[in-house]
Amino acid sequence: MSQAGLPRSVRIGYGSGSVATGAFGTVPGLMLLPYLTDALGIAALAAGLIVLLPKAWDVVLNPIAGRISDRTTDPRGPRRPYLLRAGIPLAVAFALIFAAPSMGSKVLESLWVLVFFLAAASAYAFFQVPYVAMPAEITASYDERTRLMTWRVAILAFTIMLAGATAPVIRDAVGGRNGYRVMGVVMALIIVVGAVAAYAGTRRAPVGEVQPGPGTLRDQLRIVAGARDFRLLLTTFVVQALATGCMLAGVDYLAEDVLGRKGATTILFVCFVGPALLLTPAWARIGERVGKKQAYVASSLVLATGALLAATAQVAPSGLVFAAVALVGVGYAGCQVFPLAMLPDAAAVDARRTGSNRAGVYTGVWTAAETLGLALGPGLFALVLAMGGYESSTSNDVQQSDTTLAAITYGFSVLPALLVVVSLWWLRRYTLDAQEVAR
Repeated sequence: MSQAGLPRSVRIGYGSGSVATGAFGTVPGLMLLPYLTDALGIAALAAGLIVLLPKAWDVVLNPIAGRISDRTTDPRGPRRPYLLRAGIPLAVAFALIFAAPSMGSKVLESLWVLVFFLAAASAYAFFQVPYVAMPAEITASYDERTRLMTWRVAILAFTIMLAGATAPVIRDAVGGRNGYRVMGVVMALIIVVGAVAAYAGTRRAPVGEVQPGPGTLRDQLRIVAGARDFRLLLTTFVVQALATGCMLAGVDYLAEDVLGRKGATTILFVCFVGPALLLTPAWARIGERVGKKQAYVASSLVLATGALLAATAQVAPSGLVFAAVALVGVGYAGCQVFPLAMLPDAAAVDARRTGSNRAGVYTGVWTAAETLGLALGPGLFALVLAMGGYESSTSNDVQQSDTTLAAITYGFSVLPALLVVVSLWWLRRYTLDAQEVAR
C-alpha cells in the first residue's frame, strides 16, 4: 500500500469512475419518477415503490459484492476487474429501463421498468462496491485520501451537471416516450465511458494486499457493525443521502409545476453542480486545515441553509430559487468529499487493529446503505406527492392544486433541510482524526 502521494494520472483515472456512478445515481433519481407518473401514467405511490424495490435489493446484494471482491484473486487486483465486468452490463440495463414498449397495460409496462431497473441495480452493486473499496488499498495516507476524493467528487459533480442538465433537454427535444428512450441510450454511453476510463486510468495504481478476515459474511458484517466510528459516519451519510434523494426527485416537479419555466430543470442542475465544480478543491483545503469532521459539519449546514431558502419557491423570484439551489450545491460538494475520504480511514484503522482487510465488506455495507437512502428519498418524495394529491397523467394539461404545489415545494426544501440537520447528531460523536488514523 502506498504511503507517498499518488500521481495525478491515478487520481484522475480513479475519479473518472464517478462518470458511471454519477450518471446512474443522478438520472434515475431525476427522471424515473416523472417517467413513471407522466409518461406511463402510473400512480405516484406505485411509481415510488418501483423506484424503491431495486434499491432495497441492493441493500442485500452490496455486502455480498464486497465479500466477493475481497476474495477475488486477479493479477489486476481484486477490485479493478469489476469496473468492466459490471460496468458494461450496467450500461445495457440502464438503457433498457427507459425503453419500455407500448404494451397496452400499465402493469406490464411497470414490470418492464422494474425488471431492468433491478438488473441495473445488481450490476451497479458489483461496480460501485469494488470501486469505493479501492482508495483504502491505493494509499495509506490520511491527506492523500482527501485529495483522491477531491478528484472523484469534482468529476462526480461535473457528471451530475452533464447528465442532470442534458437528460431533460434530450427528453424534451425528442418528446414523448421516444424522448426517454433516446435519453436512456445517451446516458448508457456515458456510463460505458466512465467504466472504461476508470479501468484504464487505474492500471498503474498501487494495490495493497487483501487478506479477508476469517468467518462467514455474517461474521464479517457483525464485526463491521461493531465499529463505532464507521457506524456513526454511515448513519450520518445515509440520512443525508435520503435528503439528497428527496431533492433530486423533486427537481423536475419543482421546475415544471411550481416555477413553470421552460428549461428550469436544466437551470436548477447547473445552479446545483456549478458551485460544486468550482469549490470542491476549496473544501479539500478547508478539510486539511480544520479536519474532515469539522469541515463536514460546516458543509452540511451550508446545504441545509440553501435548502431552507428554496422553500420560498412559490412566492420568490426564480433567481432567488436558483441562488438557493446554488448554495445547496456549495454544501453538497463538501458533503461528498469528506465522508468518502473518512470511509477508507475507518476501514484502514480496522485493518490495522485486526490484521484483516475488510475494505470490501465495509464499502459493501456503505454503498448498500447509501443506495437505500438515495432510493428512499424518491420514495419519500412520492409519498409527499401522494399526500399532496398529485395527479398522475400522460397529458401535459393537468393543473396541480395549491396543496400539491406546496407539497412539492416543501418536499424539495424543508424536509431535506431537516434531515441534514438531524444527521449531525450522529456525526458529532465521530472520533477518528489524523492522529488516530496515523498510529
